[in-house]
Amino acid sequence: MSLVDTAERLIASTRELLWERGYGATSPKAIQERAQAGQGSMYHHFSGKPALALAAIRRSADELVAQVDEQLTSSGTALARIRAYLLREREVLRGCPIGRLAQDTEIAHNEDLRAPLAETFEWLRGRLAGLITQGQADGEFNAGLDPAAVAAALVSVLQGSYVQARAAGSTDPFDLAISGILALLSPPEGN
Repeated sequence: MSLVDTAERLIASTRELLWERGYGATSPKAIQERAQAGQGSMYHHFSGKPALALAAIRRSADELVAQVDEQLTSSGTALARIRAYLLREREVLRGCPIGRLAQDTEIAHNEDLRAPLAETFEWLRGRLAGLITQGQADGEFNAGLDPAAVAAALVSVLQGSYVQARAAGSTDPFDLAISGILALLSPPEGN
């Protein structure tokens, strides 16, 4: 096994554990066990748990941005692209891998670990605002809408829907909220 493989396994294991357990409950020992890597290997690649967690968080953020960007830059109307993003397949009951980390107290209080999360949400709001602006220019959306405010609302509904679904133990609240926000975005019948 190469050193690169070991570093990648450590990052992948940390990503999984952070999503499953959160920062505080993710111990270096658990990371090493899941990655099938020794303590020496971990500390050869990373100065400690915070550095490894930062690499894992950045990887999760980069992966999410790439997936979402692909959907939001595909062909179709602005509304169709937003709809595709909101309706994409997700592990709803696990929650958003970025949103769940933003709710983690230890991450929220660590500026370095929090930064990639804030950057990801800022990017997402910006991309959605750009699509809404495009949709306004194309006559899809009301010209009086504030694109930044609508984008923030879309992200908030999505993140809140994950929380409601997890609390209910069912995807129903998530599906209902997404259906509702799409109904608000869609033009009235006959237009």
